[in-house]
Amino acid sequence: MSSKSVQGQEPRALWTPPADWRMSTRIGAFAEFLKARRGISINGYDDLWRFSVGDLDGFWTSVWDFFQVAGVPAPGPAVADPPGAVLPGTRWFPQARLNYARHLLVDADPQRTLDGDIAVVAHSQTRDRVTLTFAELRSEVAKVQAGLLRLGVGKGDRVAAYLPNIPETLIAFLATASLGAVWSACAPEFGVRSVVDRFSQVQPKVLLAVSGYRYGQKKMDRRTEVTRIAAELPSVQHVVHVPYGEFTEASDDLPVPLIDWSELGPEASGSAEVAFEEVPFEHPLYVLFSSGTTGKPKAIVHGHGGILLEHLKNHALSWDLGPGDRLLWFATTAWMMWNSLVSALLVRSSIVMIDGDVLHPDLSMQWRLASETGTTHMGLSPGFIMATRKAGVAPGKAYDLSRIRHLASAGSPLPVEGYEWVADEFPGVLLNVGSGGTDVCSGIVQGSPLQTVWAGEISGPSLGVKAQAFNDHSQPVVGELGELVITEPMPSMPVGFWGDADGSRYRAAYFEHFPGVWRHGDWVRFSERGSAVVTGRSDATLNRGGVRLGTAEFYRVVEELPEVAEALVVHLESPDGGMGELLLYTVLTPGNELTDILRARIARELRTALSPRHTPDSIIATPTIPHTRTGKKLELPVKRLLQGKSRDEVATPGSLADDSALDFYVAEAAARAAGGTA
Repeated sequence: MSSKSVQGQEPRALWTPPADWRMSTRIGAFAEFLKARRGISINGYDDLWRFSVGDLDGFWTSVWDFFQVAGVPAPGPAVADPPGAVLPGTRWFPQARLNYARHLLVDADPQRTLDGDIAVVAHSQTRDRVTLTFAELRSEVAKVQAGLLRLGVGKGDRVAAYLPNIPETLIAFLATASLGAVWSACAPEFGVRSVVDRFSQVQPKVLLAVSGYRYGQKKMDRRTEVTRIAAELPSVQHVVHVPYGEFTEASDDLPVPLIDWSELGPEASGSAEVAFEEVPFEHPLYVLFSSGTTGKPKAIVHGHGGILLEHLKNHALSWDLGPGDRLLWFATTAWMMWNSLVSALLVRSSIVMIDGDVLHPDLSMQWRLASETGTTHMGLSPGFIMATRKAGVAPGKAYDLSRIRHLASAGSPLPVEGYEWVADEFPGVLLNVGSGGTDVCSGIVQGSPLQTVWAGEISGPSLGVKAQAFNDHSQPVVGELGELVITEPMPSMPVGFWGDADGSRYRAAYFEHFPGVWRHGDWVRFSERGSAVVTGRSDATLNRGGVRLGTAEFYRVVEELPEVAEALVVHLESPDGGMGELLLYTVLTPGNELTDILRARIARELRTALSPRHTPDSIIATPTIPHTRTGKKLELPVKRLLQGKSRDEVATPGSLADDSALDFYVAEAAARAAGGTA
């Protein structure tokens, strides 16, 4: 295979698999399991990946058996025939009956030998630290399950949570899942409209909520919001108030009965043991929502079986998590990374839950917490890695992070400089950069202990995921940009969209562009080695004179400049197919101004590092860059504003991290329309 990187340059190998991978890693143990059970010889990641996508029944039944799902061998074929392994419409394990919560609370450790181990370490800026053992977690779930049963919650009912990333949220989720009810959550920083747009689609029977929280030094009272949310959800029959730190008073004037969290529990004669409703493989576990930037959020339904198998595979085989490990990954309850975080408990790893401002009191807060909690696996956003690097923080020297052996990063592309910084700061630590999303609630491309890490590149497709790049003619391409697609089914593809009875919206979202093939919506380039570079969303990719340019490439160059804190690039196409207009918006670091000298320097850096086509026609200073609530830049809404769309057409109020971030661009669009400048 070629040794050239996906950008045509010789990549630097930052990390290589250990020689004893068969004995020292969980993916190695799985390879040995396959050899013993199926007589399959696995000599490296490529062998295992080809088996995982070439024999779906063999791979996924092996995952089931390796992790002893439901305590029984895999029941019958993994893929129902008919319809077989088709997209969309694959039916997985049609004979199975299981429960996600049962595996997490019981089947992962049937002899309860790890009951005394710490399951949860919860750090909060609202109250003191909380810890739970696995036994305590199971006991708390049993209590809340009993309370939900008394409130009339049963199989198929929906339970909604307006809660932060705290143990009570985890407990309520598992209690809901144990009953076969369906979970959905929004973080309490969401505004009323954002919450109602989401929860109204699933019509919850019970709403759990806090009345406030602290964000850094800010006190956030949410009682009014809870009252309004409950009033706009006619399906809600009870509101459960979760006291949180100083926020002990519930909302006033609720339209339905109020229950305190402490009142959830068994009657005096009731059982304190958790029971489980066994459900079909595809039975809804939870509903996750898309960002809803340009309309009502998609209500994405994930099933018990698909999430259970995918997360067992992902967390143990790709992330190498297991008993004795501890995962720290900051996430809010509205982001799929929260669902991924709590799934670490499936493999008896413990987790660190964080609620609050992770930049308070300073940039090193997460590093200190990792040191204090003995974290072994840490998830970081690319933005946080680059900010730490730019600030000159040296966490590996400042704190005892000797237990860390796996650093993960996802959410947006990580520049090559970020890879190199991690390699220099944490010698010998595996950097696992991935890309996936809410749609599959997992990674599509990422690394593992069995893959080389190349600077600036994601190691390759995940196990069980036949990811490729397609050109406009539905042909797979290597060495050039294309649409990220998945050409074979995977169990954690959504069961569907809530309320989409005939599946038409689901099919249109993923399978309309390439019939029978999942189109993910990212722009990617694969190398001949199988490594990948995701350059941004395909709907935000720039097409300049027929040449496609990924937005991540711009940011890598521009945001390295000390004068630039952040940037956003937009391309306005020319009707005649010409070069169009390339606009670069920059947020400057304190004390800097966008002078002609700085403009010329930015243009020169882009032209030299990338190409003349990457040279902006205009470079404009802006006070802020708009982001989703999960931190992704919003190039497309800005582009549509500049093309003449109204504010309400390009972004639903409440869908952005800060709605006022669009103010500048609204004014910019108006000035351009009037023939002037903002």
